[in-house]
Amino acid sequence: MSFTQQTHHGVTFHTADAFTAAGGVAHGFATRLGGVSTGPYAQLNLGITRPDERAAVRENYHRFCAAIGVDETRLVMTHQVHEDGIRVATAADVLPDLLDPIDYRVDGLVTNTPGLTLTIYYADCIPVLLYDPVGKAIAAVHSGWRGTSLGIAPKAVAKMTALYGTRPEDVLAAIGPGIGPCCFETHDDVPTALEDRLGPAVRPFCHPLEQAAGKFTVDLKGIIAWELRQAGLAEEHIDTLPLCTACHPELYWSHRKMGDQRGNHAAMIALEG
Repeated sequence: MSFTQQTHHGVTFHTADAFTAAGGVAHGFATRLGGVSTGPYAQLNLGITRPDERAAVRENYHRFCAAIGVDETRLVMTHQVHEDGIRVATAADVLPDLLDPIDYRVDGLVTNTPGLTLTIYYADCIPVLLYDPVGKAIAAVHSGWRGTSLGIAPKAVAKMTALYGTRPEDVLAAIGPGIGPCCFETHDDVPTALEDRLGPAVRPFCHPLEQAAGKFTVDLKGIIAWELRQAGLAEEHIDTLPLCTACHPELYWSHRKMGDQRGNHAAMIALEG
């Protein structure tokens, strides 16, 4: 299982090869390339809360949705709060206007409704897309370190199982672009919180920095993959895009490197009807 970086109509994005091979789903992880925004939001800013030109954001959505093959009028989006709330997405969650405010706070979405496009955002935190090609169900979660410590990705798998009869061994997982252990340096509060909630098995993913006492590097993508294996996913069904958002400003924005003067990427997934 691997990823493909591709460009359609000038928009550059990543797709998970296993999702494509399984068929029945449209999806993509955005880069910052291919939109019309300018300044710190150049080019493909998909963040609806950024102080970007609204007309530019609309055009960016139009371009990205067309590039990955989803219906821009059937998006279900998240207002992310770095917790573990997961919403069951229905047609009632599609906003009359994609820039309307969202009246719920969640970091994950699940559905088995064809055509609905689950949409999550990232600019260092880890986007995870899940696809059950047998039971025809999908999920999308935003997993920063807090969400990872709360197990949001395996909770999405459990919700798919409870609602749609998904078998974890059938689920394909794509862990997308996000900050890597090369750039995610923290104080001991992050490794401590992760171990308190997830147990000592996370220790191999948290490494002390020799040159900076009391600081660590943390491999969030590695922890998420471990969590999904614990939830019953087959190792060969979990793939991780190794690209680090902080290392590649030519492709991504990074909150850690750029602060609030940046755009947001989106990851989207939709069952084909």
